[in-house]
Amino acid sequence: MSDSIKHECGIALLRLKKPLQFYKDKYGSAFYGIQKMYLLMEKQHNRGQDGAGFASIKLDIEPGKRYISRVRSNQTQPIQDVFDQINARINEELALHPERIDDVAWQKENIPYIGELFLGHVRYGTFGKNSIESVHPFLRQNNWMHRNLIIAGNFNMTNVTELFNSLVELGQHPKELADTVTVMEKIGHFLDDEVTDLYQECKINGLSKREASPVIAEKLEIAKILKRASKGWDGGYAMSGLFGHGDAFVFRDPAGIRPAYFFEDEEIVVVASERPVIQTVFNVAFEKVQELQPGNALIIKKNNTVTQEEIITPTEKKACSFERIYFSRGSDAEIYQERKALGKLVLPAVLDAIENDTDNTVFSYIPNTAETSFYGMVEAANDFLNHRKNQFILDHRKTLTKEKLEEILSVKIRTEKIAIKDAKLRTFITEDSSRDDLVAHVYDVTYGVIKPTDNLVIIDDSIVRGTTLKKSILKMMGRLNPKKIVVVSSAPQIRYPDCYGIDMAKLEGLIAFQAALALLKERNLNKIIDEVYLKCKAQANFKDHEVVNYVTEIYQPFTDQEVSDKIAQLLYPEDINAAVKIIFQTVESLHIACPKNLGDWYFTGDYPTPGGNRVVNKAFMNFYEGKDARAY
Repeated sequence: MSDSIKHECGIALLRLKKPLQFYKDKYGSAFYGIQKMYLLMEKQHNRGQDGAGFASIKLDIEPGKRYISRVRSNQTQPIQDVFDQINARINEELALHPERIDDVAWQKENIPYIGELFLGHVRYGTFGKNSIESVHPFLRQNNWMHRNLIIAGNFNMTNVTELFNSLVELGQHPKELADTVTVMEKIGHFLDDEVTDLYQECKINGLSKREASPVIAEKLEIAKILKRASKGWDGGYAMSGLFGHGDAFVFRDPAGIRPAYFFEDEEIVVVASERPVIQTVFNVAFEKVQELQPGNALIIKKNNTVTQEEIITPTEKKACSFERIYFSRGSDAEIYQERKALGKLVLPAVLDAIENDTDNTVFSYIPNTAETSFYGMVEAANDFLNHRKNQFILDHRKTLTKEKLEEILSVKIRTEKIAIKDAKLRTFITEDSSRDDLVAHVYDVTYGVIKPTDNLVIIDDSIVRGTTLKKSILKMMGRLNPKKIVVVSSAPQIRYPDCYGIDMAKLEGLIAFQAALALLKERNLNKIIDEVYLKCKAQANFKDHEVVNYVTEIYQPFTDQEVSDKIAQLLYPEDINAAVKIIFQTVESLHIACPKNLGDWYFTGDYPTPGGNRVVNKAFMNFYEGKDARAY
C-alpha cells in the first residue's frame, strides 16, 4: 500500500497441555513455549510495529511464589526488545544457578516467564498514543488467584463512552476513558461477581476459603462471564484473556469483523490472528487450523478442556475485507488466491484504459504487498493476449507464413519492476512531515525500460489519501516519459472511515471524499453538504440502532467512474506530461474475489454494527464544523 495506514493489533495465545518436562524431553528445552511465542509474534510483526507485550502464567504454584509475569515494550523493535528482556532474565538466573540447567521443576518455580499459559500482542498505536501504558496485555491484579485477569486484543469499540458510563453505574471508578480499560473492567466486574457467588456456595457447603479455591477454579463459567460483560459492546474484536488460576479464552465479535484462528492437538492449544502463522510455527496443514466462529469464544479450562461456545448470537458475517486485500500475510492459501483474483478481475477496465494495446504497455506494481494481485493481473493479460494470438492465427491460417507465425508467437506481455521503495527514507520521514521534497523521493524508479509510446500500468493494493501517489509515485513515473500512466487499485474507492481497528478515522483525509466534494462544488450541489450535515446533527441524540448513515448522499449524484476521474485530476502532478488514469476495483468484483470476507463498510458505508453509522455521521459533522478530532 503506497499510503501508510495502520492496522491495530495481532494476538497470540498458547497453552501447553503437557507438563514442562515433556517439552524438555521431546524438544530439548523447557523454554519451548517462550520460543514458540517469539515466532508467533514475529510472524505477525506486519500487524503492529509500535508496541509488543507478553504475559505468562505458571500453573499450580504454591502461595508466596510468583506465577504471573508480564513484559511490554514500545521501543523501535518492540518484539525483539521484549524477548531480549525475557532472555536476559532467564540467562541471569541460570548463570547464578548453573547446576539447575536441567532442573525443569526448579526453573518453573524460580524463573519468570517459564510457564504453561502465554499471551502475546503486537500493536500499532491508535488515537496517537504509544506510551508504554497503552501497550497490551493489560493486567488486573488481585490477591485471589481467580480474580487476576490479563487482557489483550485486536479490537476497537465504537461506544466507549457508553461502556464507561455503564461501569460508573456499577459503582466503579475507571482510570481512563479507553476501550481497553473499559472492556477489561467490565469483564473483571462480572468475574468478581462469579467468584463471589461460587465462594458463597462453597461456604454454604462448609468449605474453608483455601478449600474453596480449587472448587472455584473448576466451576468458574467463562462463557457466563463473557455473556454478561459483552452486553452492549459495539465494535470489532478478537479479545483474548487469561485468568490467574489458568483458564483462558479468545472471544470474537458477532459479525466476525476481526479475525481469529486456532489449532489444538494433544500437546498445545494455539490461537493467532492469522492462519499461516499457526501453520508455519507448528508445521500443521491448512485444513487443521480452524476459524473461530463469529460471536463465539474458544474457552480453555485449566484442566485442558477446550470448547467453542456461543456468547452472542452471530449477525450477518462481515469479516474485514481489508484483511484479505492488504493486512494479513499473503502466505495464507486462500488469501493468495483471492489477491490474484483481485488482479484478474480488474484487468477488463485496464484494457479499456489502454485501448487493448498490450504491445505498447508495461505492467508493474507498487512494492511489495501488491505483488500477488499483480501476478493475477498479468495472468489475465496473458490470457487476453493468447486469445488474440489464437484468433489472429485462425483468421489468417491460409495466408500465414512461418516467419509471421513466429513473430506473433514471440509477442509477450511486458512486465518490469518499476517502483522500488526506499524503506530507510520512508522510516526517516515522520507521518506529519511537511518535507515534500523528501516524500517525493520515497520511491526510486527503474530507468531505460519505458518508451515514449508506452502505457505504464502500475497496480497498488488501495488508494486511501493519495498523498504518496501525488507527491512521489506519479512524479517518479512521469520522469520515465510514458504516453499514459494507469494506476490500478485492487480495492474499491475508500469512501468512509473505519471504526473497528484500522486507522482511518477522518473523512476529510480520504481522496474519494475530497473528489466527491469537488464534484459537488463544480455542479453547484453544495446544498447537499449542508443537508447531510443537518440530517447527521438531527440524529445526535438517537440511539445507535436508530441512526442512519446519511454520508452516502455525498456520493449519490455521481457514478463511480466520475469519482475516479476526479481523483485522477486531484492527484495529477503539475510537472509531468503523461496522461493519468486511475482505476478502482468494483465492490461486486471484490465480493467475487473474497467471498468469505464481505465486510465492505469503508467502500459502501454499509457498517456491520449500529455504532458504525453513528461514527461516520460524527466524522462528517467534525469535517463540516472544522474540528480536527476523531469520531470515536
